[in-house]
Amino acid sequence: MSIAVIYGGGNRPNGNVETLTKLVTQDLKVEEIYLKDYSIQPIIDKRHTEEGFSEVNDDYNSIIERILPHDILLFSTPIYWYSMTGAMKNFIDRWSQTLRDSNYPNFKDNMSSKKAYVIAVGGDMPYIKGLPMIQQFQHIFDFMGTSFEGYILGEGNKPGDIVQDLKAMSAAECLRKELQ
Repeated sequence: MSIAVIYGGGNRPNGNVETLTKLVTQDLKVEEIYLKDYSIQPIIDKRHTEEGFSEVNDDYNSIIERILPHDILLFSTPIYWYSMTGAMKNFIDRWSQTLRDSNYPNFKDNMSSKKAYVIAVGGDMPYIKGLPMIQQFQHIFDFMGTSFEGYILGEGNKPGDIVQDLKAMSAAECLRKELQ
């Protein structure tokens, strides 16, 4: 099973969610994709126009090309305002365009063959306040036919706080063993 990690954070290198995710992927061969390193334009919704979607000159398709070969996708994001980061949401929003892109005629079928996990860290009661985001991911994966295998929520505000969340650290270790 091949694994791609899609990091939605970026404001803090080696931040809490990246630390937790790297505990999961320790000793595993993974392809890491940091959305902060790419230019991804927001979607311009043309689903209901005669001309349909236009080509967008950004890095989005290169990311799609990188995730499609993998069997497992790990979505790693800080919890911002009770949801995923804007970069992660922007990336997922563009799936609407890819679903209609003739360059990816089997995009939904390809995504339906994958397993997905979410790893998220927040600083304000994430075990409760992060649940709407997890539910949002569940709906996204259901729509795509992707098997949502599980999630880890962790608590951390300041850099390094995540190592104090023994529940999250233990869950990360369990997921690492599961993915081996």
